[in-house]
Amino acid sequence: MSIERKPARPKKCRVATCRALFVPSRMGQAVCSPACAMIDAPRHEPKARKALADIERAEIKVRKEKLKSRADHLREAQGAVNEYVRLRDAHLPCISCDSTPNDSDLMTGSRWDAGHYRSVGACPELRFEPLNIHRQCVKCNRNLSGNAVEYRIRLVLRIGAEKVAWLEGMHAPCKYTAEEIKAIKAKYRAKTRELKRAAA
Repeated sequence: MSIERKPARPKKCRVATCRALFVPSRMGQAVCSPACAMIDAPRHEPKARKALADIERAEIKVRKEKLKSRADHLREAQGAVNEYVRLRDAHLPCISCDSTPNDSDLMTGSRWDAGHYRSVGACPELRFEPLNIHRQCVKCNRNLSGNAVEYRIRLVLRIGAEKVAWLEGMHAPCKYTAEEIKAIKAKYRAKTRELKRAAA
């Protein structure tokens, strides 16, 4: 059984200088003729340009992602973990010298690092381990090479001797795949968002 389609109803041309009545030949037709379509076209230009720019940006992002090396992914994941640690420890003093943000502002220009207790070079297996990373003033982390002796004293007080002993123990070698590294980055970005929401 065929269904009869209703005939299209006449409508006014959208072009202000025309406004002629016409019967649309296709769905969504808003102008009466090609001449009016050319007059109407600039109205859509900004939207079309934006859509094209959005598509281009998305394609560039995909291409850049494909060109990233494993080292690029590691650096981005470390950045995400470090941001989380700095936010997690925002209310705590420097892990190595007990300086507070006000004390450290004078010494370091308000810069804070996420300092590793066991360095990435010495123990890459713990590079993303939150127990191994704590907020640290730039002076201790960079100028004093981590200020390790003082770091350990305060780390024992903060997380306990048992966890410090675990950090100092042997760890199985870990060779992350690019996908695992990306998952770590996503995980810590999500954790950072949670902390920011909780603080708001």
